[in-house]
Amino acid sequence: MPVGKVHLTLAKILQMNLGFLGLQFSFGLQQSNMGPIYSYLGADEGSMPLLWLAGPMTGLIVQPLIGSMSDRTRSRLGRRTPYFLVGAILCSLCLLAMPYSRTLWMAASLLWVLDAANNVTMEPYRAYVSDRLDPTQRPLGFLTQSGFTGLAQTLSYLAPSLLVWWGVNKDTLDSNGIPEITRISFLIGAVLSIATILWSVWRVPELPLTPEEDAAMAADPLSLRSTIAGLASAIRDMPRPMRQLAIAMLFQWFGMFCYWQYVVLALARGVFHTADPASVGFRDAGLLNGQLGAFYNAVTCVSAFAMVPFARRFGAKPIHAVAMVASGLAMLTISSTGSIPLLVVAMIGIGIGWGSLMGNPYLMLANAIPPERTGVYMGIFNMFIVIPMMIEILFVWLAYHPLLGGDPRHVLMLGGAMMLAAAVATWLVRTPTAPVGAAVA
Repeated sequence: MPVGKVHLTLAKILQMNLGFLGLQFSFGLQQSNMGPIYSYLGADEGSMPLLWLAGPMTGLIVQPLIGSMSDRTRSRLGRRTPYFLVGAILCSLCLLAMPYSRTLWMAASLLWVLDAANNVTMEPYRAYVSDRLDPTQRPLGFLTQSGFTGLAQTLSYLAPSLLVWWGVNKDTLDSNGIPEITRISFLIGAVLSIATILWSVWRVPELPLTPEEDAAMAADPLSLRSTIAGLASAIRDMPRPMRQLAIAMLFQWFGMFCYWQYVVLALARGVFHTADPASVGFRDAGLLNGQLGAFYNAVTCVSAFAMVPFARRFGAKPIHAVAMVASGLAMLTISSTGSIPLLVVAMIGIGIGWGSLMGNPYLMLANAIPPERTGVYMGIFNMFIVIPMMIEILFVWLAYHPLLGGDPRHVLMLGGAMMLAAAVATWLVRTPTAPVGAAVA
């Protein structure tokens, strides 16, 4: 066991990952509400992918740089914590402002800032978990993050429906057509974003630097030049399993972005037979997506914890491959049915896939990279998420009418095919037999 890493109790591991609940509540609000918000403000279906460029573009730029910087940061709060706090504050402010957007460009601009804030927090948070846990506890640590992702997004997807059940009128709109239940949901997200991060860093602070680590950082202090140099050398020296994971990530994140962008539109067509954003049926499709999304994220929460013993026994790779098959078949089902009971069944596959996607690839990565470069490699790994998203955005924008027939259900069919391809690519990854840097008996 690495020096300084104490075996943590389950309660401590849960508390150190609580910040992920606030972070993923924010992502859940984006996934379930940005498509409808854009539609309320007059966005064209075919151009919708371009309005989602904020996430991949900010992730491509911000996360690798922040990851590299957090490896070399010396502060009273630690290496990673300053980034959590700055990101959480910015995220909360943007969540407060988003549902008050008066124009399409205002909503899109806020999403850019919101995604940048989330990206400032995300990879240092994953590196913090890897820093804090010894290799035997990493499966529990990363899959606990998946569990909190499922719980947070269950709550975020279900928030508008809960508000309706508690008496808020679903048809109360502001002058821009944005429902009151959306505004309240974003307010809840703003509070959770900052509160949960503060709890995690207070209850489970970072480990102090070892004298050797501190001396190495003092000899080569943080600067723009050292950050870029560290990023460039990390890309050059990237471990082989990480390069192979890039192919699987290409397919799976292309598929998930297809799902998030077009699932509400597909439900509106398939279940409520409407494409009019001003119709009651369209708003009902948004509520149905929230309920279905809450269910699949509840499945994510349960399945993530259920995967822990299997990941320890069989490794993360086969578990993840099976999960990608489940999510691919689910997307194909959603695209071809208007039956709500069948949609509920399909959500089980989406939940299993999402639970695995948010944990197992990071477990595979953490066991293949040198511990002292965890932050930069976690940041670079995010490039394998955002580049597929950018490819998907450009492809769907160009192909929506000529190749996909202007039908959002066809986009979900494409997403399902991509998830099945991700299963094959995952199976071909060669993972190390022991974590890099771990003692071998």
